Amino acid sequence: MVTSCILPCMTAPPRSVLSPVRLGPLELPNCVVMAPMSRRRAAAGGLATPLMATYYAQRASAGLIITEATWISPQGAGSEGAPGIHTDAHARAWRQVTSAVHARGGRIFLQLWHAGRATHPALLPGGGSPVAPSALAPAGTIATPLGRQPFVVPHALEVEEIRAVVGEFARAARLAREADFDGIELHAGQGYLIDQFLRDGANRRTDAYGGPAEHRVRFLLEVTHAACEVWGEGRVGVQLSPTSPLNDMADSDPAATFGHAAEALNRFGLGYLQVFEPLDQTVSAPPITPSLRSRFRGVLIANGSYNKEAADGAVASGAADLVAFGRAFIANPDLPERLASGAPLAEPDRGTFYGGDARGYTDYPRHGGA
Repeated sequence: MVTSCILPCMTAPPRSVLSPVRLGPLELPNCVVMAPMSRRRAAAGGLATPLMATYYAQRASAGLIITEATWISPQGAGSEGAPGIHTDAHARAWRQVTSAVHARGGRIFLQLWHAGRATHPALLPGGGSPVAPSALAPAGTIATPLGRQPFVVPHALEVEEIRAVVGEFARAARLAREADFDGIELHAGQGYLIDQFLRDGANRRTDAYGGPAEHRVRFLLEVTHAACEVWGEGRVGVQLSPTSPLNDMADSDPAATFGHAAEALNRFGLGYLQVFEPLDQTVSAPPITPSLRSRFRGVLIANGSYNKEAADGAVASGAADLVAFGRAFIANPDLPERLASGAPLAEPDRGTFYGGDARGYTDYPRHGGA
């Protein structure tokens, strides 16, 4: 005789952005990621400061912190006040940040960045030329010590020079390990060097690094391979921004370009793929994040104007594994706690986003005024 279970069916509650999650070898207490955000408060020479250590440690309850964009060589700097990671002194300076975050129980990845053509001679050693896959200047202007200046025509990298830049990423990855980070993220979005190779609006090369998508993805794959050689599986992330127009970027077929990139990245055992694509963007094409979710087999971080309801929906549905929050973390150092309690979120002071001192940086109180 067959009997049926008369006990009520016990199902697990749906996952939310506050659920714990595994990221490579790391156990994260929640799915709330502090997105990389430039704040431009590094000391002369791009050295991290005690103030930066305080800022990141205040936000250690995030499941994962991803630092601001950090230049991997003097040639890669794209703004005043941005930090660097290409000397032993940089590693020592960053160690005060990682120590402060770890003392609060947090986890922190360093974002590695090369601005490529999205910089200016006034920001480079000796007034040198920016570099890029092709000698195409982006439209627009950039903030420099001389005021806002038009972008200039960059130097198109020779193949040997490309290999040298890959080596600079590898060196920066090693220094990040020495600085005791938990991992690194490769900034392959927002119109910077790796993104410039990926998108055909900036890459007009006819060699092995240009032309079809499988060639344009080559530089990203070489940099990712070099980073994973240093860090191993689960400790390297990549950020893509397939539809962002920042720094005059465009691609004739972003779905195909970035779909190919996402599939190619599967070979590395990445910690995650972060996709920046705002929910409220106004573009004629449909969003690309869902197709990247289906083509990338690892952890996906969604980034782009999410509130708690949208973040919970993305995690519960499987559209994303984690969700990155940017500006909300500026004014709410205890953001995960506020999301958990339903406390109101403070609004950041836009006038203090970039540069300056503690005002608008480390003086935002926790909920309740502590």
